[in-house]
Amino acid sequence: MAYFDVQFYSCVLGLSCTMGVILPEADQGIGVTGQVWDGVTPLPVLYLLHGMSDNHTIWMRRTSLDRYAAGRKMAIVMPAAGRSFYTNQVYGLDYLKFIAEELPMICRRFFRISDKREENFVAGLSMGGYGALKVALNYPNTFGYAASMSGALDLSGLSDARNYGKVNDDAFLNQLKETDYEAYRSLRDYKLCFGSPEQFSGSENDLLSLVDRLCEQGVKFPKLHISIGTEDYLYQTNVSFREKLDQHGIDYTYLEFSGVHEWAVWDKRIQDVLDWLPVESSRPTGNGGAERAAQASNR
Repeated sequence: MAYFDVQFYSCVLGLSCTMGVILPEADQGIGVTGQVWDGVTPLPVLYLLHGMSDNHTIWMRRTSLDRYAAGRKMAIVMPAAGRSFYTNQVYGLDYLKFIAEELPMICRRFFRISDKREENFVAGLSMGGYGALKVALNYPNTFGYAASMSGALDLSGLSDARNYGKVNDDAFLNQLKETDYEAYRSLRDYKLCFGSPEQFSGSENDLLSLVDRLCEQGVKFPKLHISIGTEDYLYQTNVSFREKLDQHGIDYTYLEFSGVHEWAVWDKRIQDVLDWLPVESSRPTGNGGAERAAQASNR
């Protein structure tokens, strides 16, 4: 696969931005599966989102994504979005609009990328898993497939453990800043992105409410793929989201396995996601390795 490190300007953010882009090549040399793309037909595209502590380079540095993508008729776009939660931030910038509206337009301007709903996919890990489902549920007419790997899918369910209710308590925040900077940083991020639990609830950022809303409106859901390790600290948030889907009888693919919140997990799960996506491939499926999901259900 060819890899491009792209520097570009976002009018939505008012910033110079970065993204990594993988595109098929006709020949890649020894030991890599050949391609199926004619070089002319617009490619299906996966927008692959990073986690909170990462940037657009992380998927290429921590997995063998380039090798896993070889032989697949698709483009992969990996944008940088900081610690934004892919959100139109209450006290910041419109990252949701940037990812879901502006970025596809920019990519289609630069590359031969499809604008068809059924050929536009979004996936991510952790914060990016949450972001991928949020993007797809807010823009169901743009994205036909969405996958979350170890995503934070029910942020309301984390409220008590993370003290989100104290996000506007300045005295508490100042004390926390001195005693537990990581927890302070988490609350600061929450406040910048969502404002408060009251502002979050029922908003475009609340995945469970989004599911209710789309069902009420009779909107066609994107195809959903959810994977989570049973020892992952975000496990219960995935269970809550799955229960919400079951409540409405929504179809989805779910993988549950023994694992924690780490790259050894995501290196396998990105292979599952690539196998799941409806793209032409000259390589065999089932590349997740010997350790497959303990539970896989298609509803």
